[in-house]
Amino acid sequence: MQLRLRNIGGMVIIDFIDMEAEDAREKVLAALKQALSSDRARCNVVKMSELGLVEMTRQRTRESLGRQLQETCWYCEGRGALKSKRTVVYEILRSLMRQAPRLLEEMIVVQAHPEVVDLMLGEERETLDAVEQMCGRKLTVRPRGSFHQEQYDIFGTSTEALARKRAEK
Repeated sequence: MQLRLRNIGGMVIIDFIDMEAEDAREKVLAALKQALSSDRARCNVVKMSELGLVEMTRQRTRESLGRQLQETCWYCEGRGALKSKRTVVYEILRSLMRQAPRLLEEMIVVQAHPEVVDLMLGEERETLDAVEQMCGRKLTVRPRGSFHQEQYDIFGTSTEALARKRAEK
């Protein structure tokens, strides 16, 4: 029985649709109760409704099969969802406005997931320019393919450091 195999617990509704004959309903309900009698988990079956629905409760005895065969997603950390790229862009912009006054360098560099960078430099370009104006510093945005969609770094650099780096190449 799938209830035992999958270790389904809690309230369970079974739909025996289009079963209109009362004697057939009683036979199905009796067969269900008989099958559940060998189940080690506590089960309580309520009579079948006029719509052909059987309500029952079943105690879960161990972790469900799904939980046993799955592990927490490393990408979303088990939340089952990610922040949208636009949400990450706005998070970066807010963070820039908070951090810019504390950075002493002339240029602020943002590194983020490539798709987040594309959105920043595309649809959100005007907003990025406005933040750059408010910060009073040049903002450079660079893609990092190894970054998680929600990950970003903000750091400052001076033009002298950039010139040295370019000269070394």
